[in-house]
Amino acid sequence: MRTDLGAEAGFPEGKPTCVTAGARTIAVFRVSGKTYALDNTCTHLGGPLCKGRLDGFVVQCPWHGSRFDVRSGQVVGPPARTPVKAYPVTVEAGRVWADLP
Repeated sequence: MRTDLGAEAGFPEGKPTCVTAGARTIAVFRVSGKTYALDNTCTHLGGPLCKGRLDGFVVQCPWHGSRFDVRSGQVVGPPARTPVKAYPVTVEAGRVWADLP
């Protein structure tokens, strides 16, 4: 389902942001002028990725240090072994939209 995550201006470059969409929380990242969305829950032990540290295209979970590529959700550093779900994002008329299940 196409979901409005908010105004593009509400997602600052290089700073993870939490968005509640229905019953789920989505971590939104703006890197190099492009916006990405992941499930907010780390696949290791459930840490909040929107509270993590962003370094380029990699977000680090604040709980145990697992690292994920925000473009794909792929694990790039342990202890997590399972990718985080990534969602397609579009920006139209100043609004950020994600395709959520």
